[in-house]
Amino acid sequence: MIILLGALSTVSACATVPPPGSASGQAEYEENDPIEPLNRAIFAFNRALDDAVLKPLARVYRDILPIWARARVDNALDNLRAPIVFVNNVLQGEPTRALTTLTRFIVNSTVGLGGANDVATEIGLAEHDEDFGQTLAVWGVGEGAYIMLPVFGPSNPRDSVGRAVDFLTDPFYHWASNADRPTAIYARAGASGVSLRADLLAATDDLEKTSLDFYAAVRSLYRQRRAAVIGNGAATVKSMPEADAFPDWPTSEGPKEVSGKH
Repeated sequence: MIILLGALSTVSACATVPPPGSASGQAEYEENDPIEPLNRAIFAFNRALDDAVLKPLARVYRDILPIWARARVDNALDNLRAPIVFVNNVLQGEPTRALTTLTRFIVNSTVGLGGANDVATEIGLAEHDEDFGQTLAVWGVGEGAYIMLPVFGPSNPRDSVGRAVDFLTDPFYHWASNADRPTAIYARAGASGVSLRADLLAATDDLEKTSLDFYAAVRSLYRQRRAAVIGNGAATVKSMPEADAFPDWPTSEGPKEVSGKH
């Protein structure tokens, strides 16, 4: 999959879209989807995989585990991401947020029992998220054309590269690899996928029911949400069923702070 991301990063890596100063320009900006037939085919594959595997697992997970238990899982998974968030805070020149992230990680890893309990939020250290795709955007790298990745879903060349970099620089990944514990990597990935899918069940079900073109709706919401997190909430997400929760993977404890460059 990393090879695939690297290949995709070369597609329209320097592509630009016209400013949305007219109706046609706005439409082209919102779509920016030159390989739409291929993207739709991959989207259909992803939906089939989701219907067959991930969605049923997510429904069982949601129905069996109470909210407080799912929240503990979400907290632990979020805590494992904290080192990645910290590095991207630093790379984006956000020392205050970097210090908050570092403090949250220390507090939740110790007093919070490995991150299962979000003690840091209770003492006023709000959680936020950052990734290398956002860092590249802060550095001025354009998003490029819209692409649909197998399994991973909506993306673009910039965010695909960002996803790969975050994965390859993740301390947990290196610890598990060096300790010869590949099952830990798979277990974390599986838990993250099922937990996040469970959080989005209602949002995606409603969106699919109310959208004339589900593919186009997902594409539009993805681009709006990425613009919002990169711009620290400055972008506006159009009103759609639970659009504030899609596709940003909220936790069962409520939406998180939208992050980005100040």
